[in-house]
Amino acid sequence: MAESIKLHINGAVHTLRIEPRVSLLDALREYLGMTGAKKGCNQGACGACTVLVDGERTLSCLALAGQYEGKEITTIEGLAENGTLHPMQAAFVEHDGFQCGYCTPGQICSAVGMVQEFRKGSASAVTNDVSASVAELSDEEIKERMSGNLCRCGAYVGIREAIREAVEVAR
Repeated sequence: MAESIKLHINGAVHTLRIEPRVSLLDALREYLGMTGAKKGCNQGACGACTVLVDGERTLSCLALAGQYEGKEITTIEGLAENGTLHPMQAAFVEHDGFQCGYCTPGQICSAVGMVQEFRKGSASAVTNDVSASVAELSDEEIKERMSGNLCRCGAYVGIREAIREAVEVAR
């Protein structure tokens, strides 16, 4: 039985009438026409569906849309402001952090969330001293923190360079 829900997406409120089992990804793509987040594996293994929920990375294919009422959802379509690309988007373009582009929206949203995690001092699996704050976003740290986002084209070098530049620009 369909239910009415309100989702806050990219600064706007959207009222949807959907079944409780509809994923956040399907709500975005099929009900709202926001096709930036992609359905890759539909199992949470590839990261192509990554969006930000209250600033944190979320695999939208594994999330039920109804769970996100009252949360601020940001998709790739909502990162740019007033026609100006988000610094991460601009860095991806500058460093060829994509080839076919299928995974790019998820990569960029994941990178934005990952940088926020890094700035909060969150440790990763490769952080040497988890009791100390992480001081450097090394290649090893970026690889580990972005390991949930796959790129079949192999644009990983450009992706790492883009992330590093966006972090430097924001400092």
